[in-house]
Amino acid sequence: MATSCNPDNIWQPFGAFSMMVIQGSGQVVHLKGQVSLDASGAIVGPGDMRTQVRQVLTNIKIVLAAAGGKMSDIISLTHYTTDIQAFMQTGDIRQEFFAEPYPVTTTVEVAALYNADLVIEITAVAEIPEERYKTPAQVKAMHL
Repeated sequence: MATSCNPDNIWQPFGAFSMMVIQGSGQVVHLKGQVSLDASGAIVGPGDMRTQVRQVLTNIKIVLAAAGGKMSDIISLTHYTTDIQAFMQTGDIRQEFFAEPYPVTTTVEVAALYNADLVIEITAVAEIPEERYKTPAQVKAMHL
């Protein structure tokens, strides 16, 4: 059975999505695409790719931590950006969050995100080792 989770210490969903979905026994975790919002839901760094990449990766780190995960548990990332050239200049920021072996990645340039001030959205899939995985307090059963 899959479960969903929206950790308390990050901005709360305002639509039909969860911050993360935990598959099977809870080791594989699918994260909702993160954008550059702070814990109150305000946009961080409007139009600023570098600031937004850092905030998005911080948000991913927060969501993973709610299940005992670390950035090194991420196995796949998909980047959606409105400016692929600006995104390609943020490799140094990614290296602040990831070390080898790096997760597989896909990067796609899109016409727009849901708000014109947002320039990057990143989604992730992680595998958290059983010995570190913890069921988040806010977990809710799916597919009842």
